Amino acid sequence: MLREICSEERKCDPDVLETVLEIAVCIARLRGEQQNLGALFVVGDEKKVLKRSKPLILDPLENYPKEEKGIRDINVQGSLRELAKMDGAFVISGDGYALSAARYIETIARHVDLPLGLGSRHMAAASISKETDAVAVVVSESDGVVRVFDDGELVAEIIPGIGDLELIKPYIKGEYEKVVKKDLNLTMVVKRS
Repeated sequence: MLREICSEERKCDPDVLETVLEIAVCIARLRGEQQNLGALFVVGDEKKVLKRSKPLILDPLENYPKEEKGIRDINVQGSLRELAKMDGAFVISGDGYALSAARYIETIARHVDLPLGLGSRHMAAASISKETDAVAVVVSESDGVVRVFDDGELVAEIIPGIGDLELIKPYIKGEYEKVVKKDLNLTMVVKRS
């Protein structure tokens, strides 16, 4: 699935998207342990994404050199989990660097259709993925589900800790297939094309 989403036109590396998904799942798993956290990661097409967003606060990542912000670094991953406590989106370059945090996404949601019950973070993710060649990953604060948006569409949902798809089928809209990652104790629900 990641290879299909991260084509040359989407401007993101599948390994980068996989790393972002792992970070997102870690944030989702914090749900209940400490506090309910939500997050939005926008991966790839960083120049357009940065033009269509603005900082909500002083950017905590801004003054660090790019080479110190690689998302494969365990220390950077820990920092991103901590920074997820703040409002706003992360901008991740297509080659795997955390460029910015706490950003307000300025897009138009006119041509985006989301399932009922998803909030503004999901709308921002769908919109930015529609207006740019980026892929957006959302950790839902309300239900702990990690959702992936590509070209304005919800293309996958990752439910940490759920092994039985029958328990969640009533909440899934459309045709999906189940992909289980037993080593991570999660179920990925991928929209069929």
